[in-house]
Amino acid sequence: MRVAQGAHRRGSRLRWRGGWGLLLAACAAHASGQALTGELDATRSAFGVELRTRWGQVVEGRFPDFEGQVAMLDGDRRQVRVRLTTATVRIGDSPRYSAMARGDRFFDSGRHPSIEFISDPIDLAMVEKGGPLRGRLTIRGVTRIERFLLLPASCARPGIDCDFVATGGVDRHDYGLDGWRLALDDTVRFTMRVRLAEEPAP
Repeated sequence: MRVAQGAHRRGSRLRWRGGWGLLLAACAAHASGQALTGELDATRSAFGVELRTRWGQVVEGRFPDFEGQVAMLDGDRRQVRVRLTTATVRIGDSPRYSAMARGDRFFDSGRHPSIEFISDPIDLAMVEKGGPLRGRLTIRGVTRIERFLLLPASCARPGIDCDFVATGGVDRHDYGLDGWRLALDDTVRFTMRVRLAEEPAP
């Protein structure tokens, strides 16, 4: 990868690591002429899910266990890969709702232990200005092309000093998420707030 004079090549071979999980989000940054890549930070990243009832109530949840990486492609392009563990999804503070979300009429964690998202190649410039984050989303063994929205960066070093934030909704019936049919709206929204793991000091 070519970098500006005075910058140095940074990057690492990334591995899956347990730790949701959008997304989601784009995890590459462009700062001071350096293209940054890294593993998802398991302690500072957050992946949420949002459900709405037919009466307008918002029910929020999160995926506490996830793994992900940013793969370096050619030039200034990256690919974001995220895997979320469905067996530990939490819906609010309710053990009952959490168990229902993990059950066979929703995420079905027994047969489908993860949700996966693999983005199309993205340019580093989009990390700063925001834009559509398109990719393949797999839920319950069903893979579809979805488009999320990557918000503009709120700092000079996104992923290091501030979160990458991406959000978007999918039609739950496209993936067989048919539980609570009478109570829930058809859209499931995912929110991704992502930080990159810091590289060890030399």
